[in-house]
Amino acid sequence: RMQSTQASVQVNTPETRVTTLANGLRVASEDSGLSTCTVGLWIDAGSRYETNDNNGTAHFLEHMAFKGTANRTQLDLELEVENMGAHLNAYTSREQTVYYAKSFSKDLPQAVEILADIIQNSTLGEAEIERERGVILREMEEIEQNQQEVVFDYLHSTAYQGTSLGLTILGPSENIKKINRQDLVTYIKQHYNPSRMVLAAAGGVNHDKLVNLAKEFFGTTVSSDNQDPSPLKLQPCTFTGSDLRHRNDHMPYVHVAMAVEGVGWEHPDTIPLMIANQIIGTWDRSSANGAHFPNPLVRRMAREGLCVSFQSFNTLYTDTGLWGIYFVSDNDNIYDCTIRVQDEWMRLCTDLTEFEVSRAQNTLLTNMALMLDGTTPICEDIGRQMLCYGRRIPWPEMARRISHVNISDVKKVMKQYVWDSCPAVASIGPTEALPDYANIRAKMYKVFH
Repeated sequence: RMQSTQASVQVNTPETRVTTLANGLRVASEDSGLSTCTVGLWIDAGSRYETNDNNGTAHFLEHMAFKGTANRTQLDLELEVENMGAHLNAYTSREQTVYYAKSFSKDLPQAVEILADIIQNSTLGEAEIERERGVILREMEEIEQNQQEVVFDYLHSTAYQGTSLGLTILGPSENIKKINRQDLVTYIKQHYNPSRMVLAAAGGVNHDKLVNLAKEFFGTTVSSDNQDPSPLKLQPCTFTGSDLRHRNDHMPYVHVAMAVEGVGWEHPDTIPLMIANQIIGTWDRSSANGAHFPNPLVRRMAREGLCVSFQSFNTLYTDTGLWGIYFVSDNDNIYDCTIRVQDEWMRLCTDLTEFEVSRAQNTLLTNMALMLDGTTPICEDIGRQMLCYGRRIPWPEMARRISHVNISDVKKVMKQYVWDSCPAVASIGPTEALPDYANIRAKMYKVFH
């Protein structure tokens, strides 16, 4: 009966079709027959591919994409997108840069042509560069007011110190002030070539038509990898257990991110670590969940009033990752809060229950299914997985992978990656009472008598 159920699920799941053009560009799409669609370019380019000297270039370039091309002024581009009733956007992460458009399915050809135009023909005018320089500097000031963003940048800078994953996405202000047109052109030539791109689409998309559009607008571009015998490769980024504290006694709360080194996207331990992350969960004191919630850490935090909120995370990169927790507390409770968090980590290594694993699997399945509700998140899923895995993992396969994890698998990864490991810790705020690093490291194992 289980086999027949899985078969019916697979039949009802739209197929993800993939075609690779002669120049290396991969075209991937899922046709759900809707009247709307999302199409975008996912590019292997982000702050991880930068150095201390050019850090911030990928994000700067993303800002410049919508500022006019050889065929359209900025005003023409904005009017054309608005007249279509479409939405055009972009974002940069540590390993990827994404440009995408959401529109009616009938306007797919126009959307693909616009994406091709802004990627291949941006004018990168000097006046626009100067204007965006100011915009990015103001954006940096706004982000500095977001303590969670700041503490995660601190976490990366200390966990991956001396490597490109330790760099911020926006880059330092001194770099933003000196980036020029030639820097942007050089970055495009080095990173924006077809073999490093995926054209992904979801919604009402005919794959064969999308492939023809890709050939028309991207097919003439020659991959620089064909000319360069040693194309750019990711450099390994070493994790370092360490501590970075920014003490500011004027802030009301301490913001702490604590993580151990996890694994990359393709590693077989990725799913068990996701489930362990789900067991820790998320909570804040405004939530209805509290003293009677089945999650032990939630119950303890609610009863003892130790923190304002906490949020577990499992950040994945190509060949490494950060598995940890972000929590907010005040100076009076930060010591006990940190100890309770580590006690829970150690409990998962030794006293995990079948019920917790089962509940976490169900929650993870639900969350992942809800994340794929709409053409844009499905398109993002296709683009990201094509870059990370080289294929789109079908939902039934992912569901089976999660369901097949047992309690022994979760205990195994907890003991391998968390037990007696050196964590990376980053904090900002009144950090006086935060345990020092020696104490935090000493709590990463338990002595049994």
